[in-house]
Amino acid sequence: MKLSITIQTPEVEPVVPVALISGSFEEKLDKAATWGADGVELMTVKPRVLDWEQVASCLTQHRLQVAAIASGAMLFASGITLLHRDPEIMALAKSRLYDLIEFASVLGAPVVTIGSFRGRLANVAGDGQIILLQILQEAAERAEQLGVRLAIEAINRFETDFIHTAQQGLSFIHEVNRPSVGLLLDTFHMNIEESSWSLPFQMAARVGKLFHVHFGDNNRLPPGKGMINFAAIVEILKSLDYQGFLSAELLSIPDPDTAARQTLETMHSLLRA
Repeated sequence: MKLSITIQTPEVEPVVPVALISGSFEEKLDKAATWGADGVELMTVKPRVLDWEQVASCLTQHRLQVAAIASGAMLFASGITLLHRDPEIMALAKSRLYDLIEFASVLGAPVVTIGSFRGRLANVAGDGQIILLQILQEAAERAEQLGVRLAIEAINRFETDFIHTAQQGLSFIHEVNRPSVGLLLDTFHMNIEESSWSLPFQMAARVGKLFHVHFGDNNRLPPGKGMINFAAIVEILKSLDYQGFLSAELLSIPDPDTAARQTLETMHSLLRA
């Protein structure tokens, strides 16, 4: 397993609450590498305005991989979601999804994460799940052409109105029925919605759909700052031969650098145990 920290890209103007590490983009990469990250998860809103070649060069210079291209800032920074009451915003969101896929392909990122970016069923008239299903089926075709996968995140009930658990996520993914669409499990959300630590990971891994993992404690602070037993979760993932990234979208408490450093230190100790 490899370790990653989520950082926002330069064009994202507001500070995203769950993006870590301060400074310029190059300074963020330098800190991530110095503190022991194998990669970074890039939270972007307008990837087309970035110089993709320069981004790739900076990553290579710091010997960092891209763990994922994250869509979480779309809602927070721009109010853009795939399910939205405004058809023009939905169309823009769909276009941005394709941009994320292209960006991931160029940078060699294995997945594009889709959490709050999907929006809420209550935002649209008609069957929102069918609408999202169709959007993802079409996007998945492009993702497959470019060797990218889409990871649907199970999110707690206070942040979205559908796909709260691994089982719900896997049921929806089964309906999408594309090999490039799988699941992202975040321990912060799991702590609220699941009744088992092992079963969600096992269910997803059993069908080859465990695409990405986020580590965050029950209070959305770095692992070890709350009540979750991460050592046990690491053992579960080892038993499943999970080879992907353990990444982190966490609150910047007491500050984004300390939270990132503490996260990587704890995760390294867990993997060495």
